[in-house]
Amino acid sequence: MHTIKIGGVPEHFNLPWHLTIEEGAYLTNDIQLEWTDFPGGTGAMCEALRNKDIDMAIILTEGIVKDIIAGNPSRIVQTYIQSPLIWGIHVGYNSTYKSLDDLKNTSAAISRYGSGSHLMAYVNAQNNEWDTTSLQFEVVKNLDGAVKALTQGSADYFMWEHFTTKPLVDNKTFRRVADCPTPWPCFVIAVREEILETKKEQIKDILRTINNTTSDFKQIPSIDKTLAHRYDQQLVDIKEWLQITEWSQSIIDNETLHKVQDQLFSLGIIGKVVDPENLIFEM
Repeated sequence: MHTIKIGGVPEHFNLPWHLTIEEGAYLTNDIQLEWTDFPGGTGAMCEALRNKDIDMAIILTEGIVKDIIAGNPSRIVQTYIQSPLIWGIHVGYNSTYKSLDDLKNTSAAISRYGSGSHLMAYVNAQNNEWDTTSLQFEVVKNLDGAVKALTQGSADYFMWEHFTTKPLVDNKTFRRVADCPTPWPCFVIAVREEILETKKEQIKDILRTINNTTSDFKQIPSIDKTLAHRYDQQLVDIKEWLQITEWSQSIIDNETLHKVQDQLFSLGIIGKVVDPENLIFEM
C-alpha cells in the first residue's frame, strides 16, 4: 500500500476528493490517500509541502508559482479548477467603510504572507491603481481570525472566496463591498518533486481517478444539495457557484504561467520570471 498525503482548503471545490476517498476509489490501485484540511490556505500548504508534511496540494495557482520560484521543491502537474476564483472583498458589518474606494490606504487581513489573501490584495490594489508599495497587512491565520480582526477593528478588510464567506455576509458578520476575480485558472494540483520521482505511477493513478470524477461532477444526482449540506451553504448560492465553476483535467498551459508570472513580477512579488518548464511536470 502506497500512502500519499494530500492537502486542500476545507471548501466546496474539493468535494470530489472527499467523495472519491470515501468510496475507496484509490484503494483499488493500492493507494491510501490521506487528506488534510488547511484552513490557513495556500501559504500553509506551501509550508507543508516544503516540510514534507504533505505530498500533494490543491493549491492556488499564483501562490504555488510564487513559492516554486522561491525554492519550493514541487511542481504543478495539472490544473484543477479552470475558472477564476471570485474573491469577495469584505469589511466588518458595522464598519464605516462603504465602498472599495474607501479601502485605499487601509489594512488588509491576510491568512499569512504568500497566501492568496495576501497576493490578491496586490492584484486588487493594482486593478484600482492604488500604490502597491504602501499596502498594510494584519496576519490573521484563517477565516476565524479574520472575523475577529474585522469585528475588533485590528484590520479593515479581508479577501476570501465569495461563496465560502457568503454565510458570514448573510448573518451580518461581514459586508461585501466588491468582488475581485483572479485573472487566471484558480486551483492547480502540485506535487513534491521527490514524490514525482519515487511514486510517479501512483500520482498518475490518483489524477486518473479524480479526473474521472470531476469530468462528470455536475451530473451527480442532487450534487447541489450535497454541497449545500456539507458546506453549510444556501442552495441558491451553490447553484450559482456550480454554474460558474469549471473543473479541468489538463496541464496548465505556458501562456497562463507567463501571465501569472508577469503580473507577480510587475507587483514585485517575485524577483524573476522563469521558463514554465521549471514550474510544471508533465505526467
